[in-house]
Amino acid sequence: MPTKLKVLQVIPKLGYGGAETGCYDIAHYLYENDCKSYLITSGGELTKFIDKKKVKLIRLPVQSKNPIIMLFNTIIISLIILIFNINIVHARSRAPAWSCLLATKITRRKFVTTFHGTYNFKNKLKKFYNSVMVRSDLIIAGSNFIFSHINENYSDYLNTKKKFLVIFRGINTDYFDPTTTLEKDEDALFKLWELRVGKKIILFPGRLTSWKGQEMFLEAINKVNIQLGHDVFIAVILGSDQGRDIYKKKLVRLVEQYRLTNQIKFIENCKNMPVAYKISNFAVSASIEPEAFGRVSVEAQSMQKPVLASNIGGSKETIINNKTGILFEAGNSEDMAKKIIELFNLDETTLNQMGVEGRKNVINKFNVEKMCFSTYSEYKKLIN
Repeated sequence: MPTKLKVLQVIPKLGYGGAETGCYDIAHYLYENDCKSYLITSGGELTKFIDKKKVKLIRLPVQSKNPIIMLFNTIIISLIILIFNINIVHARSRAPAWSCLLATKITRRKFVTTFHGTYNFKNKLKKFYNSVMVRSDLIIAGSNFIFSHINENYSDYLNTKKKFLVIFRGINTDYFDPTTTLEKDEDALFKLWELRVGKKIILFPGRLTSWKGQEMFLEAINKVNIQLGHDVFIAVILGSDQGRDIYKKKLVRLVEQYRLTNQIKFIENCKNMPVAYKISNFAVSASIEPEAFGRVSVEAQSMQKPVLASNIGGSKETIINNKTGILFEAGNSEDMAKKIIELFNLDETTLNQMGVEGRKNVINKFNVEKMCFSTYSEYKKLIN
């Protein structure tokens, strides 16, 4: 008789990021497939949506990099594994992964990691710290780009005993569905953001940080205006500075310098992202460093919106160039401006077709059901 699956997922904080929503989705999927589901986190906004009847939520300071707290977490996780007879521990970040690695060694349980980012390393010590993500029995890469990154940089830690594969992140295509948004919500957001009827809208979601490319985007907008004038469109830069107020001030100065005050809207957050995509003409992902996956590109395509994205990292996998969106040369504001004008010049039929193909692409490759089923299947193989 197959062993009943009891999975403990460990993540520093349960916010709205890609790793966090994936963790949340799998936690509930496991219960619905007759498995026991446990989740350790330090907190976060998504915790209030956890169904406590389906998922046992345990709070621990697993966000901490303090060695003493990490050791404390190791002891508590080991006890949790033994008390609840957990057979798989799945870590999604480096600090908790060290505690999980030690706990699974002590209790002799299976250990899974998902490598969500490229985790920059400037020296051997940092690389060693990152290496915990490839010290598990099963290593999951969130994209082919991450898979290649691991092979290129962590091959010393890989061996034939470890299973290493790609499981694309998935989004909820029922939630990001253009047919389910309400007109009154679209009108309300239009008013809230003080947008003007008749203007094209570019949506640029993502936290305000230099590598996300907001600075280059403003340079590109300035170049577009030189050719098209200042009255064609409004761009919404949607994201929090998360305490990086120096960078935000720099962006505001650029807006003033380029005389874009009437064209650029800085919005800190949005509780209804499907509506935000719905009211826009196209979405932008302008990262100057590779995105591990590129959630914005996938969400926008699911909402049948074309995407303009830099041609590096996960975006190259999630977007079919000239079919579901357009790729531009990363870090090149000239090329970005050219591609923005190209999108503006496309007729309505072509843009709609791009949107339809985009949603098909996401349903086929990046939907949450597929991600959850693939992960669940790999869990089962580990213990049976």
